[in-house]
Amino acid sequence: MQQLAKRDYSLTGESARQAVERGLAAAQWYHTNVPREKLRELMERKDGPAIRDTLLWLGLMVLFAGIGIALWPSWWSAPFWLAYGVLYGSAGDSRWHECGHGTAFKTRWMNRAVYQIACFCMIRNPTGWRWSHSRHHSDTIIVGIDPEINMMRPPDLLRVAVNFLGILDVIDGLKTMVINATGNLTEAQAIYIPKPEQRKVFHVARWWCAIYAATIALAISMVSILPVMVIGLPRFYGAWHHVLTGLMQHGGLAEDVLDHRLNTRTVLINPISRFIYLNMNYHVEHHMFPMVPYHALPQLHELIKHDLPEPDEGFVDAYRSMWSAIRRQLRHEDYTSPRVLPPTAAPFREHFHADIDLT
Repeated sequence: MQQLAKRDYSLTGESARQAVERGLAAAQWYHTNVPREKLRELMERKDGPAIRDTLLWLGLMVLFAGIGIALWPSWWSAPFWLAYGVLYGSAGDSRWHECGHGTAFKTRWMNRAVYQIACFCMIRNPTGWRWSHSRHHSDTIIVGIDPEINMMRPPDLLRVAVNFLGILDVIDGLKTMVINATGNLTEAQAIYIPKPEQRKVFHVARWWCAIYAATIALAISMVSILPVMVIGLPRFYGAWHHVLTGLMQHGGLAEDVLDHRLNTRTVLINPISRFIYLNMNYHVEHHMFPMVPYHALPQLHELIKHDLPEPDEGFVDAYRSMWSAIRRQLRHEDYTSPRVLPPTAAPFREHFHADIDLT
């Protein structure tokens, strides 16, 4: 197996320069052929599904937080705080994601409103992360170009484990928020956020700092952590589900390729997790056609599954496959979990690293 140069996942390093030279940055990706009329139908935006799911999301958050407050400080409140935390720190991630694409609702202000709420929950600047995620889609798992690679090589298993409590993400989010509130950008933000958008970044960060300061002041005056159980702490203890689903999106799969069937994983999961995750378990489908709303992804899956690798059957199946690849990457970081296409599929694109093992 060919030994590659050391990977540099920063956006300003040698890997970024090499990706540009090799034509991997902002390149043309493989897409399954879908009839234009059918694709137009699937891309139709609707308010109904998103209003239903948003009211259920926010309503359950109010219900669980209300019961948690009523039972506080009894341990009987713990299950309700755990449920509230998942809706805050994990369902907030998928709402941030889908509304960031602008596809959840047909009505634009509804997309914007839910996006702002979800961004606050996840401590992700709404302007900065919109540009970051745009690059993740144009340069998915391209080393040195994609700012959202969460499973690097060689795998740092301690970092992954710690982040199941959102610790590293929260620290990074709070640090970025403070930097932005002072009127500055991080080094990575300066690369992908256009200058005309930068004032929005600073403005929101200052509002968020004020909200967190007021919450902490209230907690101090009450001599109780209850206020931060509602705002702030759920980002830690509720993060595990979005980390669980997020790792399996691309973990163990190929880097530096131009075919989402090689670097992205679709997993069939239970209805509760699908609600929390807003159907993003259909992740190959989403990356191929990001303008298809979340509620239409199951239909898209049925339409193009003849051209995709067989989906994993649940979390256990996905993590068994991913762990097998990660164990080998600990010894040989260039190893990539093979993706097997059905006989009806178009062949993989030829533009990929020599490290990819398709046997």
